[in-house]
Amino acid sequence: MLTAFGVVALTFMMAMYALEQRQRHFVLAFAVGCALSSSYGFLSGAWPFGVVEGVWTVVAIRRWAAMPSGLQSAGSPESRYPATGAADLP
Repeated sequence: MLTAFGVVALTFMMAMYALEQRQRHFVLAFAVGCALSSSYGFLSGAWPFGVVEGVWTVVAIRRWAAMPSGLQSAGSPESRYPATGAADLP
């Protein structure tokens, strides 16, 4: 059961890491994934892994808190296809 928890926690963390560039909410979800992975590390007896993931949790929370709430990343559809108004037409 503990191994299944570890697999789910690490898979979630890596998926959120891959999606971080889309919205700031994924950065917070990555922090949650890091916290879950940290708890897995401590529960499985691999405390160095638990410590490292705990540090990544803090780093991700600080990154999330420092991001402006209205931030749209470079990979978002809004930044690739900006709305055009009548003033932009020739």
